[in-house]
Amino acid sequence: MSELNYQAVQEFLTSLVPPREAELQEMEKYAEKTDFPIIGPAAGYMCYQIARMIGAKSVFEMGSGYGYSTAWFVKAVKDNGGGVVHHVVWDAKLSEMAAGHLSRLGFGDLVRYHVAEAVATLRQTSGPFDLIFNDIDKEAYPDSLPFIKEKLRSGGALIIDNILWSGRIFDKNDTSPATEGVRKFTRLITHDPDWIVSLVPVRDGVIVAYKK
Repeated sequence: MSELNYQAVQEFLTSLVPPREAELQEMEKYAEKTDFPIIGPAAGYMCYQIARMIGAKSVFEMGSGYGYSTAWFVKAVKDNGGGVVHHVVWDAKLSEMAAGHLSRLGFGDLVRYHVAEAVATLRQTSGPFDLIFNDIDKEAYPDSLPFIKEKLRSGGALIIDNILWSGRIFDKNDTSPATEGVRKFTRLITHDPDWIVSLVPVRDGVIVAYKK
């Protein structure tokens, strides 16, 4: 068996994603041009698939950027018969950008926008949720887990981005708060018997967890 090339695998996975709306493609071009860290088409389509599989109607995003991941979740919620997706980001400009993109996609009425800190907003928002997506500052990952667990319904899905952290988790000399946060979070959730957890090496590594 020939050795797999990680970048080649990622490009192949992206090639398998069905054609996307022009607006989504524009969002992808903006990310490439500005080096903005979106989840990308392959991970986005996986998020859509998971949300469809569990029939998600209520989704809470912790760290939503300018709405790229939100778009995939809203597509799923709409196809599941309607519901709500909470878009949460600190930056008002990013929130405005997201509102514009999602409105042009025809999803505006299914999104609730929050310009605030994600964990605090999760704690203050009525649940439970069918699906929670976590992409906040990595040093905050471990402390967010108890609140996520509280707000996610049994049988719900948790998706966490950047679990491979561009390979930094494998560098024993990297003890930065962000890298240690990713490591600790991974240990916590994979050793918690209330979760069924897989790490999917799509893009920068995505954990998909099922709450028992």
